[in-house]
Amino acid sequence: MSELHHECGVAAIYHLSNGGVSPLLAGIPPEEASRLIPRMLQDMQNRGQLSAGMSTWNADAENRQVLDTYRDLGSVQEVFRLSHAGKSASLMEQYRGPAAIGHVRYATCGRNDKSYAQPFENRHFHLRQWFSFAFNGQLANYPELAAKLLSEPDHHLVRQTDTEVLMHQFGRALQANPSVPLLDLMRDVANRLDGAWSLALLNAAGEMLIARDPLGIKPLCYAVEGPLFAAASESVALVNLGFDHKNVHSLPPGHAIVISDGTIRVSQFAAQTGKAHCFFEWIYFANVASTLDDRSVYLVRNALGAELARLEREEPLCPLDEDTIVVAVPDTSKASADAMAFHLGLRSFEGLIRNRYSGRTFIEHSQAARVEKARIKYTPLREILEGKRVLLVEDSIVRSTTMKSLLERIRREGGAREIHVRVACPPIIAPCFYGIDMSSVSQLYAARYLSSGEEATLEVQQQMARELKADTLRYLPIESIARAIGLGNNALCQACLTGRYPTPAGQKLYQLDLADNLARANGSSPSTHPADSRAYELRPAAVTTP
Repeated sequence: MSELHHECGVAAIYHLSNGGVSPLLAGIPPEEASRLIPRMLQDMQNRGQLSAGMSTWNADAENRQVLDTYRDLGSVQEVFRLSHAGKSASLMEQYRGPAAIGHVRYATCGRNDKSYAQPFENRHFHLRQWFSFAFNGQLANYPELAAKLLSEPDHHLVRQTDTEVLMHQFGRALQANPSVPLLDLMRDVANRLDGAWSLALLNAAGEMLIARDPLGIKPLCYAVEGPLFAAASESVALVNLGFDHKNVHSLPPGHAIVISDGTIRVSQFAAQTGKAHCFFEWIYFANVASTLDDRSVYLVRNALGAELARLEREEPLCPLDEDTIVVAVPDTSKASADAMAFHLGLRSFEGLIRNRYSGRTFIEHSQAARVEKARIKYTPLREILEGKRVLLVEDSIVRSTTMKSLLERIRREGGAREIHVRVACPPIIAPCFYGIDMSSVSQLYAARYLSSGEEATLEVQQQMARELKADTLRYLPIESIARAIGLGNNALCQACLTGRYPTPAGQKLYQLDLADNLARANGSSPSTHPADSRAYELRPAAVTTP
């Protein structure tokens, strides 16, 4: 799964002034509650390591910088100088305030450009029009929104990112009505958006808005204890601050939290037309310690392993004896591998050791770079693997680069007798237009063998195994996902598995990408439609900013 990357995480903190001092601050003055943001972002570092940042509100700022933003390229530790106590303390002193929002980012363009780091700040002399916001997701109708903005006289976009387009949507709505309540502002802007998103907005008047898309594709959690409010893309960031897990809740789809005039209100801003939670959050993206929409990430991955074991018992593809061991591809496959081994009565070993200091592999985009990063990312343990029949458990196979390299090393360096790949996910046959770095059918390994609605038979999976140079290959069927998560298929976004997208713009982009892929295969010119994957060089935002 080093081939697949998410597009960001958001965090927010607000210490209200009308309820005493929260014990969760652990000695931090309420007017410096912003110091908690780096801690929260570190707990969500899995969601992006390209850049990090925060915006703070301080009505008493000596430099009159009521709303101030700090952001830079690098991991949370690098950006906030956490390994240097003096520099970190100085930074936190400069950007202190009772309210703050934060962001970690992964992207596929503008990756060496600090201007793409979030939060994005829109300065204005009017306090309510001076705002900063952090965004996780992707607007599938970004090309149309950008084209509409650029079609108007004297309009210009600085970056190729849907975050900038969204900033202008908020700015224009506030310009038309500076006194509009934040909930109505969100309702107005949301009517123009097609895609997946969660966001945190903070303005210079000290108001905060936390919102989740109408289908709940992106996760967002919040907690309130006494005067302290916090929100984050994942629950682990809140629990580790000290919030009681009973007080940590998932924000319902189409709902927003508004903090204004010392009050916290949770309200609905969009009609509930259904749910489409991204299933990949549980399988791979989320921290294993998180709970999303009342489903434990660890328990879901454990259940996926039980599903793999059930299939293996019903139709064994290799002997299950003392010479067979289960090995996880570190780290997110471990819960599934352990559960599979337990239910099959096999031993589970750490036969692969992950090199945690090999660098941020997700910023590599060429095939050669991916192969090299895959080669150095894991070290096979010959003492464990030699002469064994290995059931290798992986989260998913996206482009197959990592898997091919890994299998070759397990045989050559590990000395494994056989390798049987088991994938705790169905085949990925369609792109994601909602914030995951897989934007074209042409990139996807399984799409070469399967199309939308086609079943991955054992025969097809064996053909795929031969290309990977595995002895056997088995994916989970789609029905296993809903069973493991405990939500119905109609409550999950599984577009990358089925080719059925929960929003009109997502479905449109898929059809354009299919046509594009067919044209390339036939040696024809690709589509030049403004919303197709080619013009989606303009889309990286979508893929660029979370």
